[in-house]
Amino acid sequence: MRTLENFIDGAFRPALDGETEAVLNPATGEEIAQAPLSGAADIDTAVAAARRAFDSWSQTTPAARAEALLAIAGAIEEHGEELAREEAINAGKPLAAVLGDEIAVMADNLRFFAGAARCMEGRAAGEYMEGHTSIIRREPVGVIGQVTPWNYPLLMAVWKIGPALATGNTIVLKPAETTPVTTLRLAELAAEWLPAGVLNVVCGHGEPAGQALVEHPDVDMVSLTGSVDTGKRIAAAAAATLKRVHLELGGKAPVIVFDDVELDSALETIAGTGYYNAGQDCTAATRVLASAKVYDDVVAGLASQAAGFVLGDTLSPETTLGPLNSERQRSRVEGLLERRPENAELVTGGREPEGPGFFLEPAVVAGLAQDDEMIQREIFGPVITVQRFTDEAQAIAWGNGTPTGWRPRSGRAMSGARCGSPRRCASAACGSTTTSHWSARCPTAASSSRATARTCRCTRSRTTPSSST
Repeated sequence: MRTLENFIDGAFRPALDGETEAVLNPATGEEIAQAPLSGAADIDTAVAAARRAFDSWSQTTPAARAEALLAIAGAIEEHGEELAREEAINAGKPLAAVLGDEIAVMADNLRFFAGAARCMEGRAAGEYMEGHTSIIRREPVGVIGQVTPWNYPLLMAVWKIGPALATGNTIVLKPAETTPVTTLRLAELAAEWLPAGVLNVVCGHGEPAGQALVEHPDVDMVSLTGSVDTGKRIAAAAAATLKRVHLELGGKAPVIVFDDVELDSALETIAGTGYYNAGQDCTAATRVLASAKVYDDVVAGLASQAAGFVLGDTLSPETTLGPLNSERQRSRVEGLLERRPENAELVTGGREPEGPGFFLEPAVVAGLAQDDEMIQREIFGPVITVQRFTDEAQAIAWGNGTPTGWRPRSGRAMSGARCGSPRRCASAACGSTTTSHWSARCPTAASSSRATARTCRCTRSRTTPSSST
């Protein structure tokens, strides 16, 4: 059992008040570490370090920042098996999924932003006022406060630090309190190529550590991946000091199954993407709308698919479905199942298997109405719901008819798709220009590299002929 410490100003240090809490392996319920319970004073220390480091890091050349990101990407690959094992144990993910789906994506993401650092978009200067030349200059925003979730602790940390570091910003990152292990290891690896204070990691809960970070007067921007409710609170808190805000929030992605579908392939795909990471994914295919002609076959087929998942030790190659992240999250999902209305049928699953850990058998719930809680709220667990629709228009309306719905992107659905409001599209970019999610966010969302670079509009007196550069 390890004792973890915050990573501030290039070194590990305990929380100032010395308090810690247990970090658990969700597959066993066993304690694997003690993590610092940080407070406002720890955030102050980290922000001060980031502010000092900003003065020099923001002035480094794009080439120097790119070199650092390329080196960190290489370190992730070099230590990939170690990082994947730690992630499997702390986050409750099957080891094969982390190794196969995440490690290479992290390295590639950092390499993308290493390239982006050297080719930030520019605009031509011009004489828009007589005797003056107007230019647009890209400058770093400053100190970025970042809050990452527990469903993809390391991947989301990488997605956040890449664009921020590439554009010359410094960082104070707070991982979720249940999954700090790999983020701290990432900071340690990155420290070989980053000056002290450029990347700081502070552990703790949303209250007080997260709140202190969001409200800190020396933090210039806040980036959150989390729930819609948390995003609302952060946006409101950031308004007091006019911070920039970057939000990646929840989703409720619809999967529309028409009569002419190749059913076996569709069911395998839906189950694979719906139960992936135990359904703890904002793009999980957990909301199925099936045509009346294939509805019964879809329900029965998904129940059969659910029975084929193997729950167990996340380090075992046979395991295909891990636990929920915590007892609290499992209880939340069970509460949604228990509150289902009379019209809803629990076709299969939804029970706690015997043995340790926070597992829940993959479930299929049929017969739900559009305004039922399980349709309107993100479940974030291994539960797939199935609704019966009568025609394409109804399918499109229902698909877009949730507070955090997603825009259908292909086939017949395209004709009836609409973007909706920024709220419906999660109001922010996904954090990576290399994401392969088949669901699409709002097309007006900014890329993360733009979100962390401030546009400075300056008008300078011209003392040279207009033909000069």
